[in-house]
Amino acid sequence: MAELSNWILFHDEKLKRKYSRSKIPMNTLVEAYLDQKLDVKGDLHELMRKKNLFVNYRLTLDQAKFFFQKFIPSVVIHSKKQDKELVTGHYDRGNDFFEWFLGDVMVYTSAFFRTGDEDIEAAQRQKLDYVAHKLHLKPGERLLDIGCGWGTLVQHMAEKYGADATGVTISKNQTEFAEKRIAEKKLTSKARILNLDYRDIPRQKYDKITVLEMAEHVGIKNFQKFMRQLSSMLTDDGVLYLQIAGLRRNWNPEDFTWGMFMSKYIFPGADASLPLSYVSNQLEKAGFEIHSVENIGIHYSYTIERWYRNWIANREKILSAYGERWYRLWLTFLAWSVLIAEEGGSTCFQVVANKNLSTFNRHRWVGESVGLGEFAAPPAQLKSSSRKLRSA
Repeated sequence: MAELSNWILFHDEKLKRKYSRSKIPMNTLVEAYLDQKLDVKGDLHELMRKKNLFVNYRLTLDQAKFFFQKFIPSVVIHSKKQDKELVTGHYDRGNDFFEWFLGDVMVYTSAFFRTGDEDIEAAQRQKLDYVAHKLHLKPGERLLDIGCGWGTLVQHMAEKYGADATGVTISKNQTEFAEKRIAEKKLTSKARILNLDYRDIPRQKYDKITVLEMAEHVGIKNFQKFMRQLSSMLTDDGVLYLQIAGLRRNWNPEDFTWGMFMSKYIFPGADASLPLSYVSNQLEKAGFEIHSVENIGIHYSYTIERWYRNWIANREKILSAYGERWYRLWLTFLAWSVLIAEEGGSTCFQVVANKNLSTFNRHRWVGESVGLGEFAAPPAQLKSSSRKLRSA
């Protein structure tokens, strides 16, 4: 067995005696790193690629306590008050915090790559165009983006495609940021942001609805009710675009350990990240017909790798503003998640759906179901980029 001391510098003698020559539980390793009881020799992402040489995924007491005392109650409750506390506690931390890894584009969802060589700005803009393409978005159509983040999709669809776009976020910081950018682009006549809980969205009709990696926060408890809410706000000939993070059904111990870490530190309350079968069943139960599903998990791996490099590049600013623990926490999240997405533990689905009505115009899909035109990536280029990512 490889010695952990080859990659780790211990500061805690008790940990060193116990684990320097034996495998360490992954959760223990992470918690010790966050508490500065050990340091990584070299790049954390590279250590993560070698971790199975010196870690195990044995359940720890700390994990068990979190699962029963925090995770289960959050799944059961999912009230407006709880959701607001969890979501705003995360997204209202500071816009600078997020910009230091998301970049100026400020999109906190998976990008879309054609070659794998794009920077994060280009890949995110491609993703927004891809969404418009999948929606068949046309000038003047009313678009609702639920969980709009910092409003980049709303701005893009109004500016480039002429949509009348409304974004919804529960975060005050995101609202202020988005409204400022909308004003700077002189888009106030066709783009706006509503600062409210998704359950309080005025019941109006929209031609197109987008939900990009927000439904996870709705939770299992409220998921079907949310699907029915979407149906009630979509015109009978409208189209829904749902982008949602998912987990593999045959999960393994690492998947569970990573999932508990994410729930504890990164996305508390986002318990509706589940296998595709759950999502498709919930959509159909709410009266939707699924047109297409695309798995973009590997695109997420590429996205997070770029976020990771951005985070490292802004290390000094982050330490000055937020301190060592926050820097280490997000470094761990990003370094680990690149691999989880690459290896299929977590993925991301792009689902296009419509109301399953006899009157729905399905002729629109002719010519759209086969191939993606300008969005199709040359396979050879993607394969080359994948090798480049693994060796980075």
